[in-house]
Amino acid sequence: MSIESTKSDIPSSVKGAIDGDPWLTPFANELAHRRQLADDWLNRLDSNEGGIVEFANGYKNFGFHVLNDGTITYKEWAPNAIRANLIGDFNNWDLSSHELIKDNYGNFTINLEKNSIPNDSRVKILLTLETGEQLYRLPAWITRATPPTKEETLKGNLAYDARFWNPESKYQFKFKRPTVSKSLKIYEAHIGISTPDPKIGSYKEFTHNILPRIKDLGYNTIQLMAIMEHAYYASFGYQVTNFFAISSRYGTPEDLKELIDVAHSLDIVVLLDVVHSHASKNVTDGLNLFDGSDYQYFHANGKGDHLLWDSKLFNYGKYEVLRFLLSNLKFYLDVYQFDGFRFDGVTSMLYLHHGIGSGFSGDYNEYLNKNSPVDKEALTYLMLANDLLDQYGSQINHKFISIAEDVSGMPTLGIPRKDGGVGFDYRLAMALPDMWIKILKESKDEDWDLNKIVHTLTNRRYQEKAIGYCESHDQALVGDKTLAFWLMDAEMYTNMSVLSPLTPVIDRGIALHKLIRLLTHSLGGEGYLNFEGNEFGHPEWLDFPNVNNNDSYHYARRQFNLIDDELLRYKFLYQFDKSLQHLESQYHWLANPLDNYISLKNEQDKVLAFEKSKLLFVYNFHPQNSYTDYRIGIETPGKYKIVLNSDDSKYGGHNRIDNSQEIFTTNLEWNNRKNFLQLYLPNRVALVLALNED
Repeated sequence: MSIESTKSDIPSSVKGAIDGDPWLTPFANELAHRRQLADDWLNRLDSNEGGIVEFANGYKNFGFHVLNDGTITYKEWAPNAIRANLIGDFNNWDLSSHELIKDNYGNFTINLEKNSIPNDSRVKILLTLETGEQLYRLPAWITRATPPTKEETLKGNLAYDARFWNPESKYQFKFKRPTVSKSLKIYEAHIGISTPDPKIGSYKEFTHNILPRIKDLGYNTIQLMAIMEHAYYASFGYQVTNFFAISSRYGTPEDLKELIDVAHSLDIVVLLDVVHSHASKNVTDGLNLFDGSDYQYFHANGKGDHLLWDSKLFNYGKYEVLRFLLSNLKFYLDVYQFDGFRFDGVTSMLYLHHGIGSGFSGDYNEYLNKNSPVDKEALTYLMLANDLLDQYGSQINHKFISIAEDVSGMPTLGIPRKDGGVGFDYRLAMALPDMWIKILKESKDEDWDLNKIVHTLTNRRYQEKAIGYCESHDQALVGDKTLAFWLMDAEMYTNMSVLSPLTPVIDRGIALHKLIRLLTHSLGGEGYLNFEGNEFGHPEWLDFPNVNNNDSYHYARRQFNLIDDELLRYKFLYQFDKSLQHLESQYHWLANPLDNYISLKNEQDKVLAFEKSKLLFVYNFHPQNSYTDYRIGIETPGKYKIVLNSDDSKYGGHNRIDNSQEIFTTNLEWNNRKNFLQLYLPNRVALVLALNED
């Protein structure tokens, strides 16, 4: 290990991080240096802008704004241009009128008369370069952009239009933001696919049809994907063209505000899947080459290109780029009332190699050595983003959530900024779905290694919270397979009816689907995530319309109608997931990660048992063997009751266990616990027991 510092000279700025993980001690000076880079920016913003929160109010100055007297202002940063004209439907696209004034910082501004631009009319900025070249661009801070009409598409115009959005009737939020739970149960959702019909779903349809299902299931958080405008639907929202515009294909800005407000009325917090890791390469309707230079928002030359994603990379060390990105975050918190963010592509941001062709062994030198390939400007931006959420949240007395999508496992990512970390509240436990898929692909049921499974589920950094999940949208995409598909794809189209005999494939699939989800939920993190439809074993993959499928929407949908059909077995998985979420809401095991004792991992019997949050979890993964009077150690004596039984018929089980039975402990040490109780454990069944205190 590279010795860069010792305990005797640990800087106070990172003492909190090192107290929690003494193995960070040799890297204390590098950690302190990284923190100082962000702290220097905070000091600079305090001096220049009145603080980071005020700096992030850039969206109130840039772009279009209607003042109290009805006059309109417009401001754009385009330092490489020498002239700018505002053009649009409002002035019949006159290229010579409405010239903007340029200041010494490269900002162009113009003031327009009252009501001079009609609502939802098209606008563009015409930039003139020193060479005389003229560029037609969509304003970078535009809040609405719409696709070309069919007629325009036929003429070869594929670029989006910028729209001036100022409706007479603006949505007024009615409900307060709910308190963020310490047990995050996240329902990851995509508006466009949230309908059984082969079409693009709308914000209003999601509000009326999907929000009640999410509430019924017991999830307390929604993570909305593909909200930031993206010209290519099949990019799943990860090729953003217009950062301040929400996707118009689902409806209007007012529709999204209503969705979030209704979610808040149901005590559901809403997170945005924010994409600041890269941007679309589109020029005519994106940020690329906006003012004619390749270095305005992005790094110049090859450094500004993400080769694997075919996209552009932001220059996080640039003052106005930081203003743009931090303002983008605050814009969504303010204007749309989002409650936080899941930051996409954090691994790509953290490293100069963007994670391409690089594995991570876990050696601290890979992340923390001063010569490691960490992009310190990007790291600084992520720290500042978390500073913004903390400071603004303190101002309005609301806890904003930040989640990092990082596969590298960088230490200190989830440690608070005040202790010397990056400041994320959670990281995604991305090793878990990989583990489950590897097991289902490569191992026979009788060969499942409980020790390895438990180790992977619990192997996360101390004091850095993780969101556990067994599958997300990644596994639902065409080319991959969901757990339900790995388990049952051979018969999902033929044998999911209750009118047909229960086959071994479907029986096994339903049983293991429940056990995998319960085990991941109870051991895999301090939060839990599910991608919509996976809770009931959605029978098809996800494939957006593209040239390879003849622009079909057949697979770009979620068939919620399947769980409403009493003759189909999907309802069993839905009901189990519902019971699981509501049970956690009662006992809060996600919020008590340290209250956990694993007493049994019997590889021969395939039985696993552990105590958590005053509950006893017992799993029998054996494909054939059922056990009578199976002895399980437990610390607290008393009378126990079954509070969740995966073998219950309402979950598609075989009703082999009497849920009403009272189970008493015996005062005799077993498996290092002071007491034991005895259970009937059918094969492929999980039980959750609670102390009966009646």
